[in-house]
Amino acid sequence: MDREPAVTTDLPSASVAASSRLAAIPAARTGAPLAGAEHENGPAHPFEHGTDAQMIERRVRTVTPLVTPSPGPGASSTLRREVLYALRTGGPASPDQVADRVGASRTGVLQQLRTLESAGLVTRSLSRHGVGRPRHVYDLTAAAQELFPANYGALAQSFLTAIRSIGGEALIHDVFEARRQQLKVRIGDRLTDRLPSGASLWERVREVASYEDETGYLGRAARDSDGTIRLSLHNCAISGVSGPYPIACEEELQLLGEVLGAQVTRECHIPSGGRSCTYRVQPMDK
Repeated sequence: MDREPAVTTDLPSASVAASSRLAAIPAARTGAPLAGAEHENGPAHPFEHGTDAQMIERRVRTVTPLVTPSPGPGASSTLRREVLYALRTGGPASPDQVADRVGASRTGVLQQLRTLESAGLVTRSLSRHGVGRPRHVYDLTAAAQELFPANYGALAQSFLTAIRSIGGEALIHDVFEARRQQLKVRIGDRLTDRLPSGASLWERVREVASYEDETGYLGRAARDSDGTIRLSLHNCAISGVSGPYPIACEEELQLLGEVLGAQVTRECHIPSGGRSCTYRVQPMDK
């Protein structure tokens, strides 16, 4: 049934924390917030949208907010993107070399390199070339790789196609079941660590929504005035797989029931044309 229930949404605590940090940045310089942005109590799980320039700009602002604009070409997100791509394609380089590659001033390039360095996306080292003073050479860090295009959906599909060719549907089923068991342990441990013993079903749903939000599903928990609880996932982070392999959705539904210890009924489904995957969550005795 493809419908969106009219409810008051309770944002996961992790999303609230991220939103409060982004609110400190002037609106004119704030990009769209990341779903599952940097968290103070755990690693980031970036799930980014937009152009390359927008993603790079948001990542730098998330790690090191640019509170005040800087005049001139050094403030350009386009230049920042070009600097990153120049280091990726051309390798380690001095500010002068990077400036030559992108066709910009040394001052503007150096400003971007320093900003990227403070954000943990670029590293700086000294390099000696014959006589004279050593020069600074900049290179990308491993963290910068996340800013460049990736096609994990196609990779996952190719793996599943290979698995099916080897073992047929039975092996595909075993693979998704193994994934469900792994996630069940991971989410179960999180609930145990973060919630008190005897936590209510509502508290458990909120924590699962927070986990789903961090892993790219844009998870939200909501409770109607009559006490009805819903868990909504507004993005399908495995959309490249869930279409050709419906078992992925079946396993997700079973996973939610197991980790929540509740009766979970799907009310809305993204692969079927819905705007979200929404689940009604009820105690087992109902």
